[in-house]
Formats: sequence, structure tokens, C-alpha cells
Amino acid sequence: MKMPDFHPWEVTPREAVLIQEDLRKKLVFQSPAKPIRTFAAGDVSYGPGADINFGAFLLFGYPDLVLLEASGASGKISFPYIPGLLTFREAPVLLEAYSRLSRKPDLLLLDGQGAAHPRSMGIASHLGVLLNLPSIGCAKSRLCGEFEEPGSEKGSLAPLRYGEKTIGAALRTRTGTRPVFVSPGHKMDLATSASVVLSLCRTYRIPEPLRRAHAFVNRAREEFEASSFAKPSP
Repeated sequence: MKMPDFHPWEVTPREAVLIQEDLRKKLVFQSPAKPIRTFAAGDVSYGPGADINFGAFLLFGYPDLVLLEASGASGKISFPYIPGLLTFREAPVLLEAYSRLSRKPDLLLLDGQGAAHPRSMGIASHLGVLLNLPSIGCAKSRLCGEFEEPGSEKGSLAPLRYGEKTIGAALRTRTGTRPVFVSPGHKMDLATSASVVLSLCRTYRIPEPLRRAHAFVNRAREEFEASSFAKPSP
């Protein structure tokens, strides 16, 4: 798939913050303009020594969850671990995996934050703006904001607030389990984000497409580790 030009990724932390602040001006939070018929679920796994990471995007039909295509990539990590700037570690390999898809999805679903970020620029927002696609972030833990525990039943939801703003929601995707944290990324609203994520949680707490993307990218990492281990020492 032909990709647009992006900003540099090998930058200082201060430059990374400035890039986020500039991209934030382009964010749009609204219900999607057209029906969602396909979506790509993305995840990242880290290799040995944490100097290599592996990214994957799996393309599914919606709402049937038929797997249409899968692509993966690996690459050297060029940015340090800094909370709030993880996109600069993970986006390059994810974008490489995305470029290997043969068709453009209607939606991106990322294992991470969207607007639920101190600068509204989690990985779902960042990639949504760069690829000009509706996007949703679904994270297993909270990066920022405060919330009251939602009800114990599946589908219960509590607003996630950061100062005076509602930036996402704590969503109970399975009765009696911990909530996930859902936030719109770009060209998406919170109500639709929560509805889509809930519809993708068929058996487990985590949406099925993200579980499958996680398994796919972990297999790629394990195969790399096995092949590296098998090579003789120089």
C-alpha cells in the first residue's frame, strides 16, 4: 500500500512533544462519516534485549470478524522508553506492517490510548491523524485521568476524566472482570468507540481482534528468537 510522508521518528523527547502538540491541532472527534465494514487491529511485541520490536496489523471484516489479511514487520527501536511518548517507539514498525496490507481499512483499532493521553495524542490518535483514518484506542491500563468504577455487568461504562475534559471511558467488557480503557483516536466519538469495542469482546475481556493481533506478533517474535538462538556464535 502506498504510504504518505510522515514526520521524522528519530527525534529528541522535546521534539517528540512538539510533534504531538502540532498533530493534536488536526484531531477530529465525531461519529464516523461512513459505515465500518473493515478494520485493522494493531499490536507490538518487544524482542530480546528490547532493541528490536515487532508490529502487526490484522484486517478483519466487521461485524463478522472474518480475518481478511495479516501483515507483520520488525525493526530496530530508535527512541527511549518514556511514558506519553511510546508512539515514537512503536509507530515505525506498525506503519511498516500497515504498509504491507493490500487494502485500506475503514477503521484502526490499537492496543493503547487515543485521546486518553495528557496531550490527546496516544498511538491511536497519532496513527489516525497520520493515516487520515478513524481510529480507536483500547488499553488494558490507564495512562492518565480519573474515573469511578463502572458497574460489574458487561457493558457498564464510567467516564474517564482529565481535568474538566472527558477523554475516554472505563468499559466493563465482561461481567466481573477489570474494565478496559477506551478512547476515540481520530474521526471517532466516544460513544461509537465504546460500542465498537464492546461488540468485539465475544468471550474475553480484551477485544478478540487485539488478542489475535497480539498472538500473531508474539509468534513472529518467538520465531525470531528461536532462529537467533540457533545461529552459531561468531
